[in-house]
Amino acid sequence: MEQMELKTRPQHQNEQPGLEYKMDPQPIYIRDDYQGSDKLKDKIAVITGGDSGIGRAVAIHFAREGADLALIYHPREEEDAQKTKELIEAEGRRCLLISGDLKELTFIQDATDLIIDTYDHINILVNNAANHVEQTEFTGISDQQMRETFELNILAMFRLTKILLPYMAAGDCIINTTSVVSYRGTESLIDYASTKGAVTAFTRSLSQNLVERNIRVNAVAPGPIWTPLIVATKTLKEVEEFGKDTPMERPGQPAELAPAYVFLASEDASYYAGQVIHVNGGEVVNS
Repeated sequence: MEQMELKTRPQHQNEQPGLEYKMDPQPIYIRDDYQGSDKLKDKIAVITGGDSGIGRAVAIHFAREGADLALIYHPREEEDAQKTKELIEAEGRRCLLISGDLKELTFIQDATDLIIDTYDHINILVNNAANHVEQTEFTGISDQQMRETFELNILAMFRLTKILLPYMAAGDCIINTTSVVSYRGTESLIDYASTKGAVTAFTRSLSQNLVERNIRVNAVAPGPIWTPLIVATKTLKEVEEFGKDTPMERPGQPAELAPAYVFLASEDASYYAGQVIHVNGGEVVNS
């Protein structure tokens, strides 16, 4: 566990989305000793925000477990995406890269067409892409910011899931990334926390809707995880203190989070539906 306890260093990226290759220290996306066991052998997985951070970690873990990937990401993150593709291919698996804006319905349709043309179907959908902008004053949240936060964090999730669902079958699954702030709120991320509350409700409701089709829907609720989103949205002081308010007194690494997605995607979670796994450094929340 020693490698997981790297200290964050004051840093800030002035443009969103943040870029992983510019971070110092680099996030840990998989443990060197993680052993795959074909839990996802020959499955096809789609991951939004799959270029870096949590998405990259999940993608590489899935690949090590035998899955082929399609990663959807913002065009600004091309260098991170290419690195993730190299890492997936090093595991002997295929990786389709698709860049674009998930806030645009036409892009979601085009991305779906490309995925189905390449793989014919999908088995696992990971709705992970999200963004936030901190505002200390509630009245500082502009209408444009609010709309963009909801468009990406929850409306894109609705749209992509609706369009991809016809290409899924019994035994397949959907995993959504919600957040600890869905359960306890946060004073400077009111619009973001609201969207994550919607993701939690979406997960529970969709799971009930699809359970008769034997398509499982679950979620993961991360706490403070060392990803590009952090350095692109927080001040130097906030980055230095990031994660220290958890019981474990440190941020988590993406490698500590991704195995929860592997579990939910595998047959090990065959009796899980509408559930949320909390990976947050020891914070106890009402689930």
